[in-house]
Amino acid sequence: MKDLVKAIDDMPWIIKIIFALPGIDGIVYGLLYRLPKGLIKKDLFQIIIGLLWFFLGFAIFWIIDLITVLLNKKVTVLVG
Repeated sequence: MKDLVKAIDDMPWIIKIIFALPGIDGIVYGLLYRLPKGLIKKDLFQIIIGLLWFFLGFAIFWIIDLITVLLNKKVTVLVG
């Protein structure tokens, strides 16, 4: 799982922007990034955020990820 999180962290900026678009954000930054990061750290809050991000990322949370990727070149909100 650490390799998956590192791979997403090391991706080019343009790919991170694409991953933050609606429909993709919940899967990539919810299930494939936040959830494994919470499991690695054994952080229950982070695990719950990852699951919520999967379900709500399609609706509204993708905007938060898109803005943070555009400004910081990485996802920064509720990542831990």
